[in-house]
Amino acid sequence: MDGRPPRRLRIEVLGPLRAWRGETPLDLGPAKRQAVLAALLLRHGAVVSHERLLDGVWGADPPATGHKVLASHVNPLRRALDAAGTRPAESVILSGKGWYRCAADHIRLDVADLAERGDEALRTKASGDLPGAADQLSAALALFQGEPLANLPGPFAQAERQRLLERRRTLRLARLECLVLLGRFADALDDLACLPESDRYDESLMALRMRALYSCERQAEALNAYEDLRVRLRDELGVDPGEELSRIHDAVLRRDNAYLLGPAAGPATAPDRSRLRPAVNQLPGDTGQLVGREDELALLTASCEPDSVSVVAVDGPAGVGKTALVVRAAQHIRDRYPDGCLFVDLHAHSTARQKLSPQRVLRRLLRSIGADDREVPNDLDELMTQWRTTTSSLRLLLVLDDALGTRQVQPLLPAGPGSSVIVASRQRLPALDADRRVSLDTLGTGDATRLIRHIVGRERTDQEPEATGELVRMCDGLPLALRIAGTRLQTRPAWTLAYLVERMTGDAHRLGELSAGDRSVEAAFRLSYEQLSPTQQQGFRTLGLAPTVEFDLRTPAAMLGWSPQDAELVLESLVDTSLLQQPRPGRYRMHDLVRVHARRLAETAPAETGAARRASLRLYLDAGRIASVWGSGAFPNGPQPAGAPFTQWRDATLWLDSAGAELVDVVGHAAAFGEADYACWIAEALTGHFLGRRRFHECQTALEIALTQADRATDRRMDLSLRNALGLTLMHRARFPEALTCLNQALALSREREDGREEARALVGLGAMAGLGTAGPSTDRGRQGASWLASGLALAQQCDDHWLAAMASFALGLVHHAQGRDEEALACFRAAFVPSMILGHPRAINRALTSTLDLYLYLDRPGTQTLLRQVADLIQQTGDVPLYTLTLTRLGTAEHSAGNLSAAAAAYQHALVQHRTLAPRDDPDHDRNEMDIRCRLGRSYYAAGRITDARDQFRTALAVPGAARYPKEHAQAVDGLSRSETLEQ
Repeated sequence: MDGRPPRRLRIEVLGPLRAWRGETPLDLGPAKRQAVLAALLLRHGAVVSHERLLDGVWGADPPATGHKVLASHVNPLRRALDAAGTRPAESVILSGKGWYRCAADHIRLDVADLAERGDEALRTKASGDLPGAADQLSAALALFQGEPLANLPGPFAQAERQRLLERRRTLRLARLECLVLLGRFADALDDLACLPESDRYDESLMALRMRALYSCERQAEALNAYEDLRVRLRDELGVDPGEELSRIHDAVLRRDNAYLLGPAAGPATAPDRSRLRPAVNQLPGDTGQLVGREDELALLTASCEPDSVSVVAVDGPAGVGKTALVVRAAQHIRDRYPDGCLFVDLHAHSTARQKLSPQRVLRRLLRSIGADDREVPNDLDELMTQWRTTTSSLRLLLVLDDALGTRQVQPLLPAGPGSSVIVASRQRLPALDADRRVSLDTLGTGDATRLIRHIVGRERTDQEPEATGELVRMCDGLPLALRIAGTRLQTRPAWTLAYLVERMTGDAHRLGELSAGDRSVEAAFRLSYEQLSPTQQQGFRTLGLAPTVEFDLRTPAAMLGWSPQDAELVLESLVDTSLLQQPRPGRYRMHDLVRVHARRLAETAPAETGAARRASLRLYLDAGRIASVWGSGAFPNGPQPAGAPFTQWRDATLWLDSAGAELVDVVGHAAAFGEADYACWIAEALTGHFLGRRRFHECQTALEIALTQADRATDRRMDLSLRNALGLTLMHRARFPEALTCLNQALALSREREDGREEARALVGLGAMAGLGTAGPSTDRGRQGASWLASGLALAQQCDDHWLAAMASFALGLVHHAQGRDEEALACFRAAFVPSMILGHPRAINRALTSTLDLYLYLDRPGTQTLLRQVADLIQQTGDVPLYTLTLTRLGTAEHSAGNLSAAAAAYQHALVQHRTLAPRDDPDHDRNEMDIRCRLGRSYYAAGRITDARDQFRTALAVPGAARYPKEHAQAVDGLSRSETLEQ
């Protein structure tokens, strides 16, 4: 292939089945082969089994050759549809054992266009925009090129044909209704004359035909058409016309124009507008493509109550496209307002033009609807009275753009029932009585990409898909930023998208590049900032320094030195200005470009910036150390938690959990801004939290970032501690050679520096790997491991490192158990209780308890299941999902051994539920553990006589990805499946 992306396939089914690649038509073969293609295409990417495909194309008379005949059709279809050089995995038609699937993403299908255009047209009709709906419905119906799937055999094609014909009938009926309501009766009759014979019993179509005939002064023909249908229905079907058609017939007899013609009949008496000018339309031109606002547009254009003034408020940050949306909405609904459409830009955020007072706006509005300038008063109250009086008999649409607040808007509301007001503002206007509110957010990735493609051109964007995606990300979905970036590329054809992306890299350049002519993202943000009070401005600047994108009240309160109550007041006020978002209660975030602007503002106050940044990092450090299972004694250096807003480890743990994947970013934030000590301290403190949550990959990333800062840190202990923590993390990830390297380095350095605490950590890690057979082949590795663990335990006790002492005892017990020395193992597990109880952290205590009970289970000690149930409840409260899953599994085994098969199955099922919440990439034994639990559950089902359930579990275990990599569990599943299938037979 020549390296260019293949041209997309275009396939039509709304008529004879046809396909093109670019402008080249493709040969799809005979009708039966086309039916196979249709049965795949119209399932929209779903997997289709051979049996369903055969049933859909051949029905009750499948070919004798069965599945082989499918390949004889699919293979030629692939040759026809796939571009030259396409690999099987990239084919338009994918396949697997017993199935085929059509890769819908590679195909432009006319039924998808029909669904999109048809739905949009029906929404437009529902909104009251009849002219627009009629045009859109015509465009949708034009997609039909005859009978859908014409001449294709098989039950599936027939069912789809009927579905699509019914869709065509719905759209055709909707268009005819629009034509009649608009008074375009001749057009409606032309369309009705072309209807197929199959529609001659359709009473809905007959009702429209009678209304159109009547409106063209063909009353007799309307009555004759009704009579003909009535006779056909009576003679051929034995029924009478329905209630609606009968009402139309009566209305034709009575010449009831209002009922038959609706709006097309016109008002009974026209209002006296002799003192008014002709209806004015001040709406700006509707330029540019509006992308991704379909739901908001539908809300803005929905019908309003006819007996009151409707107010709709639209808010959103600078540059999000509020004006474009309200203008488009106003253009859609302007025909509903016979007395005019008025538009006023209130200039709340403008440096070039003066903000408009209510008096000035009211005078302009009164002049717009025909008031004599000499009769317009100057006093605000008198102006409001005259405005309400003048508009009380009018139906107006008033659009107020860039409003500052409710006080500016309230005097401008008209009084005429049926009038509507659309207000756009960067501020949320809670004091405004609005019927509907629309809060605009930035565009999603798909819509933002569509907008860039529209501005720059598909050819350029498709040549640089990665650069296009990065440009969209840098613009953060903000329409203003996307349009400016697109304009720069439009006016500089020599620039590639990658070149613009390179120019925008870094905070210092991104906002600078998003400027074109008098449009600038930063200028738009600055105008919003200048409207804030000094306290709000300080809060806004400081929030740009937050180490995470999303945060709660604790972070800004710590950074600003304010109480949580004061911080919340400022944050909520910034939400109302659209400079801050609240994705869920108690959580806040800034859009990326807004955050860049806030950081640039903060850089102008370096003293304020440094203190705020260190305060935020200190908060994460305190939380990490308070939450850590290692205990406070494990962190001898750096600031100790004092005055932190966390009363105990549980509060700190929940707060860290709320940060999600952004915890790693905190370490990166500290490193990026030269806070080397904090980067190292936080990574060290978070290690226990990450490992307890089995977030091994994130833990490794944080530690590796911190290690790059260790040489710059004033705390010289950090490189040792971080190497030990990284070795422990790599060991959990089963990356033993790398773990061994880290721990050996830490051991050598700690002995060189005579650091007993870090030497103990290295010895315990090395001892665990060697003793448990993970450090490489060696005949005496168990003995060596036990020796290292004993030495590490002694050093940990000397340093009063209770967590390390507990872990050393725990690991030594596992080594003894592996050697068959179970009583010594039990003694070690019991010994782990002492330092665990001193730590007082449930996670340490639970680890010691479960290790002991695991050995109890192995030794078949009585009462083990009762103890396991109690421990499982304790572990669930700590949120340690991996340990909870393991304990539930052991509980199931204990219940099974005791003969409680229902209780065993329940424990295993619960363990599977918990296991599914764990991330596979952070657990090297994830798949093996699933197989183990399913095999145990299968054996319990088998013992209880639930053979079918047992078989399903063994089959599912064997279907786990890479099941053959685990010989023990694989053999158990194979054996269980064999026995269950034999018994079923």
